[in-house]
Amino acid sequence: MAGSRASPIAGEAEFWSGIANAERFFMGNAEVQNALKKLTRTLDAAGIPYAIAGAMALNQYGYRRVTVDVDVLLTRDGLERLKREVLGRGYVEKFPGSKGLRDTEYGVAIDVLLAGDYPGDGKAKPVRFPDPATVAVRGEHGAFLPLETLIELKLASGLSAPHRLKDLADVLELIRAAALPDSLAARLDPSVRAKYVELWTAAQTADDEQDQPPRTSPDRGTK
Repeated sequence: MAGSRASPIAGEAEFWSGIANAERFFMGNAEVQNALKKLTRTLDAAGIPYAIAGAMALNQYGYRRVTVDVDVLLTRDGLERLKREVLGRGYVEKFPGSKGLRDTEYGVAIDVLLAGDYPGDGKAKPVRFPDPATVAVRGEHGAFLPLETLIELKLASGLSAPHRLKDLADVLELIRAAALPDSLAARLDPSVRAKYVELWTAAQTADDEQDQPPRTSPDRGTK
């Protein structure tokens, strides 16, 4: 039916826009990176404890992945303080009463994670979002989740929510990019250690090995 399909020209424009955004990201001047710097300056100036999470934290620890939003861990009190500080001054709520905000200057979503909540399916589990005041570590562009905490949260999320399998993929790629050791498992919550070891083992397979045809027995072949 006419008009029911996206225009090939529009699709091509979106593709090249994505390429341009990726180039800006890896150059360090994408809108999301500017929004991150602006947000951390605001939080630091207001004395609000926070920790950057998500893809921006992955980048901090060596896995270069393009993203278009900023994930930040706050307490409930910290979120209310932030809203009082910024709403109507360069930020709006995503919708009335939402946790998430939008930076109107850069057009970037600010996704808020709350201390005490549970990752993934949101149900009670051994791993939960911690108080940023007790765990955050300083980086070049603000305060971030510690590496072990970031990994724990992503593993707990991916293990409990089928729609969050990308969190497991993030851990796999982080292990590869940062050459993380298998011994790091001992510093993780017991509920996620086995999955870390499984992903670490998978990460030791080089991409060129994955492209090889399956090995066959000399007399039986494969079935």
